[in-house]
Amino acid sequence: MEKICSYETLFAVNATLPEEEYKALVEKFVALISENASDVDVNEWGKRKFAYPINYVNEGYYVLVNYKSNAAFPAELDRVFGITEGVMRFMTTTACAKKAAAKSEEAAEAAAEESVQVAEDASAAEAEA
Repeated sequence: MEKICSYETLFAVNATLPEEEYKALVEKFVALISENASDVDVNEWGKRKFAYPINYVNEGYYVLVNYKSNAAFPAELDRVFGITEGVMRFMTTTACAKKAAAKSEEAAEAAAEESVQVAEDASAAEAEA
């Protein structure tokens, strides 16, 4: 069974397109996420000005989507974002990777402490001999 994690995807579509076109793009991606994930929460931020022009475009239509899915889906979603014309920027984040990194960091610290203890025991044994 694959691990289910919480994800957050923020994407911006070209707001200089006609309104029905960029709304159709938003609906396409929200439908794709809804088909492949659970607990989908969509928050449309609307038109926002970019901090800097992207391909000579100054504004985008932003959408934030929170959802739960298996680990393979966000990679596929990012691939589809990348090949879809009209998508200006996209980013997916997860809390699962941070938790896994923290656990592996704790394990590394425990292993380091254990190796220090073993080295101290060995040096104490040598001193006694």
